Amino acid sequence: MAADPADQFCVAEERSGHCAVVDGNFLYVWGGYVSIEENEVYLPSDELWIYDMDSGLWQTMHLMEGELPTSMSGSCGASINGKLYIFGGFDDKGYSNRLYYVNLRTKTGTYRWKKITNFKGQPPTPRDKLSCWVYKNRLIYFGGYGCRKHNELSDCFDVHDAFWEGQIFWGWHNDVHVFDTTTQTWSQPTIRGGDPPQPRAAHTCAVLGNKGYIFGGRVLQTRMNDLHCLNLDTWTWSGRINISGEKPRDRSWHTLTPIGDDRLFLFGGLSSDNVPLSDGWIHSIATNGWKQLTHLPKSRPRLWHTACLGQEGEVMVFGGSKDDLLFMDTGHCSDLLIFQTQPYSLLRLCLDCIGKNAALLESQIPCLPSKLLQEVLKKITFWAAMTHRQERKAETERQSQLHST
Repeated sequence: MAADPADQFCVAEERSGHCAVVDGNFLYVWGGYVSIEENEVYLPSDELWIYDMDSGLWQTMHLMEGELPTSMSGSCGASINGKLYIFGGFDDKGYSNRLYYVNLRTKTGTYRWKKITNFKGQPPTPRDKLSCWVYKNRLIYFGGYGCRKHNELSDCFDVHDAFWEGQIFWGWHNDVHVFDTTTQTWSQPTIRGGDPPQPRAAHTCAVLGNKGYIFGGRVLQTRMNDLHCLNLDTWTWSGRINISGEKPRDRSWHTLTPIGDDRLFLFGGLSSDNVPLSDGWIHSIATNGWKQLTHLPKSRPRLWHTACLGQEGEVMVFGGSKDDLLFMDTGHCSDLLIFQTQPYSLLRLCLDCIGKNAALLESQIPCLPSKLLQEVLKKITFWAAMTHRQERKAETERQSQLHST
């Protein structure tokens, strides 16, 4: 049976504005920041946290090597063919338009960053809080908040503020840029039709088929709840999609995750009246409607978190904040919320049942075929970790109540 010492059940550090991707059975988390005594502290760029979805355990933090990015928040992370790409972000020196990648399928156990410098074409201007569609080995970036020089101003940029002496302007974007990972080329596609979304940042993107969807985000003091899509083959915008029935409220710093072939899962964010949100919605492309999930806990709001799709349709939300980051930046989280969006397979249900009842089945488990036994042992570890974390949380809450009385 798997041992369960307390130090075996470590978790990734709390953070917001980080990057997370899934490759195989693993969730990878990089970057972001935390608040320490009212100061924003960027987490080290040489740290990579890995969560094993089979065992339910975080691996020990891996130190990375190579051409390290600066420590940042608001970078855009995406994976293609086992490589994690990081673009943009904000650090102590300002906004970035640098692009890095790391091979997650390393055979040596060493994770090495490489800065992409031998590219062709022109990258986007520096920015953070942008989003990305992955389609046909290409990274397709949209929007974000950043800076431009006076000679770079265009219709795709809404000015927020300006430093006239240096002719530097800050604001929101709605331009589209493509990086082809096979040819190492940046390009800006010609939009062939439709009305683009207004410039924005802290929005979210998701791909279904050949359509790239965008929901919400912020420009100036306005947060939005509009849904748009871009045909990634024809480069045609849909314009604002007219929704039938109820729909989510305005928000920024939320996530949108594709589930199945025709559904999108929306979670959390910060509302237009600065309330951290804990609501979840599913949008059906077939019916062109939103449906709110009624069984989600109201006590687990999240904003500026990440959400990744697991192997069996579960959405894994990691990190983020439970506070309004603009006014009380103290509520960064390190827990992993898992939302089951479709029924699990029969095999998964059986493995979970054995894992939960390992003590009762202790004498029979060693008799299982070796391949199945390995899967069962992972589930035993998974449920032992879950039990340990629940007990530790309950003890922390009990101690807190004792101190408060």
